[in-house]
Amino acid sequence: MPASELTRLAGSPDHQGVVAEVDPYPYADPASLLDPPDALVVALDQVQDPRNLGAVCRSAEAVGAAGLVVPVRRSAAVTPVACKASAGAVEHLPVARVSNLADWLTAAKDSGAWIYGAAQGAPAPYVQADLGGKVVLVLGSEGRGLRRRVSETCDLLISIPVRGRVRSLNVSAAAAVLLFEAARQRAAG
Repeated sequence: MPASELTRLAGSPDHQGVVAEVDPYPYADPASLLDPPDALVVALDQVQDPRNLGAVCRSAEAVGAAGLVVPVRRSAAVTPVACKASAGAVEHLPVARVSNLADWLTAAKDSGAWIYGAAQGAPAPYVQADLGGKVVLVLGSEGRGLRRRVSETCDLLISIPVRGRVRSLNVSAAAAVLLFEAARQRAAG
């Protein structure tokens, strides 16, 4: 096959002479993520950078989370960029897409989950939240945070206190802090 055809198929000249055709990413059933009685699930509210999605997936998989949920619209999808950023975690962590995140969070509450939303400046520090049992951690988009309806669906808004001049963390860094606190609490409790 000519190099020009490989470049066309790959969408880039960085193919190294090889192109593979694969099926679309197999998204999980969102309800199934809540089946375990101690499910730890991450929900991302309109996080649009696939690198952030991949990094959050990597942290979630590292702590043994049950899965991750993203909205269908205005959110990053599992793409090759997200897969690379996840260091392959998207191959092991179920990722589900939902048409309405606030409605899914309401269903999660109905299944017995506690919903904790990360919000800059929230009065409750994350270390005071009981992250044991069935829990959904909700993190918002880069720059805007949680949308109003998503925020209102949460049982408690929690914050990560910062002391430096930079007043917030990247969504993937914040997710890692919260996920590893959940893992610490679960191991201790």
